[in-house]
Amino acid sequence: MNTFLVHVGDDNFSRLLPKELDRSKSDHGRVKVMAFPPLGIQTLAPILRQRGHRVRMFDTCHPQMKAEHIARAAAQEKPDVIALSFLSTTTYPAAKIMARRLKAGAPKIPIIVGGAFATMNADRILGDCPDMDCVGVGEGEDLLPDYLAHLEDPGGVAGLVWRRDGKIVENVPRPLLRDLDQFPYPDRTSLPIDYIESLPLDVPAVLSLDKFCTVQTSRGCPYSCIFCDIPALGEGRWRSRSPEHVLGELQELNDLGYRSIYLTDDHFLINRQRIEAICRGIIERQWEFHWGCEGRVDSVGIEQLPIMRQAGCNFLAFGVEAGTQKVLNRLHKKQTPAQVEQAVSEAKRQGIARVHGFFVVGSPDESAEDIVESFRFAARLELDTFCFNRLCVYRGTPLWQEYVERGIIDDEQDWDKWFKCSDIDPTTLPSAVVNRLRAKGYGLLFLHRIFKRPIRTWKLLRAFGRHMKASDIFTLLSSPFRRRTLTRQPALPARMMAAGLAQPDRELEANSRPLGPAGNGDSSPASTPWSGWVGGSREPSSALLGRACGSPPSQAELSNYSKSHAMPDGVNTP
Repeated sequence: MNTFLVHVGDDNFSRLLPKELDRSKSDHGRVKVMAFPPLGIQTLAPILRQRGHRVRMFDTCHPQMKAEHIARAAAQEKPDVIALSFLSTTTYPAAKIMARRLKAGAPKIPIIVGGAFATMNADRILGDCPDMDCVGVGEGEDLLPDYLAHLEDPGGVAGLVWRRDGKIVENVPRPLLRDLDQFPYPDRTSLPIDYIESLPLDVPAVLSLDKFCTVQTSRGCPYSCIFCDIPALGEGRWRSRSPEHVLGELQELNDLGYRSIYLTDDHFLINRQRIEAICRGIIERQWEFHWGCEGRVDSVGIEQLPIMRQAGCNFLAFGVEAGTQKVLNRLHKKQTPAQVEQAVSEAKRQGIARVHGFFVVGSPDESAEDIVESFRFAARLELDTFCFNRLCVYRGTPLWQEYVERGIIDDEQDWDKWFKCSDIDPTTLPSAVVNRLRAKGYGLLFLHRIFKRPIRTWKLLRAFGRHMKASDIFTLLSSPFRRRTLTRQPALPARMMAAGLAQPDRELEANSRPLGPAGNGDSSPASTPWSGWVGGSREPSSALLGRACGSPPSQAELSNYSKSHAMPDGVNTP
């Protein structure tokens, strides 16, 4: 069968490489895009070919692979199936537009969709979008070939949600894959796109012009942070590929000329023996990769930092989240500030070039002093880069379910939305207050970096300056203090809109909460005046010193978008 695989991306997280930065003599018909590769469809393509199917891939970050171009190709080539892959609620509107355009030109071609958001909302999507014919729930490596083999009678395809006689049918669930070594390596050659390691910002923030790709060596995370949907998607399990299989893929990448790699694992640092085997294999083969990954601060893998550095790891990102135990406990992080300090210090001691910290602000029950302390804590840490995002809530996370139970979110009406917690939760500080605190916190951190760590700051600026103009660096540095306009702004819950509320009733919430020791609502915003120097599956608007060098445009952005804490958010965004 002939199959189209289409990655529907978010235009906020991609842009063409400026011509002045393109040093190649010939493009051979390829375009250079500052974006993360679509690892999902790259993984599925060789699996389908292995089963005898013909495959053509599309990534909407390519200027000639937009909805109209794909619809024209479908009308000409008449594929048997079109599979759309999109990650989150922010790309769902674009996926609906894509499906509508494809159906208008080729109404008889079935369209199957997949991805994290589709998995969480399969029945709702089919009820909402008549142009999408079915949803693949969960992992697609076995599901999609099974669907292609049973197009005429998909009732036995485990994990498929589809329509029969106008009614939505949910087939039996498909279990998680047990053997991740059984599949061929992703296809990184068929798309006419060279992906550039960069930050998806308003200015060209290129980190490296080395040949760049992403690799996933494991899936899932056994922890249960309230803002993350990965445990729900992966049933709270961590599964990994063998070191031998990973090294086989790295050998192929080395032969293809790749030198820069980002590991998209939800938690790479979970198994010390596996880390050592992979790193030792890289060292023994004398590959010259530079690579980055993410992990928890309490991981056993911290012990493997020396060999990771020897194997070329130059970037490590930690989910710090907050600087107070109170907020960490509220987020169910199951870590301590002391563990954060130890992990960051050890990473720098072992020579990791760039250590990044992800923080969130605007969490439930977080006071102004808590936010202040998070910035003070960040200043004490030996982080090279950092970002502070306003906490968001998505369907499929424990926090979403909490909001449903509290009556803040209507699960039936709000399923396709995402929310800034500070916009909807009366136990959070108002968004305007959070933004002001964050802007001043960034100012404090910048001053601290300039006066306390001038040499390290200068080296970091020089690293960015290799591929950036001075004016762009200035724009990047000032970005946390400017408004950023997105293609899709966060909505409000249906109940707030019906009541005509632009913000939650914090006064009512404060009066209804138990009194604390001082006679005030213990953690309500009203009881925590912000004074003194005060007066984020990660956001592209963060500044040069406030954004991961080489990190994924979270989640979230990354699963990387799905696991990010927050969507892009300018400091002054209402």
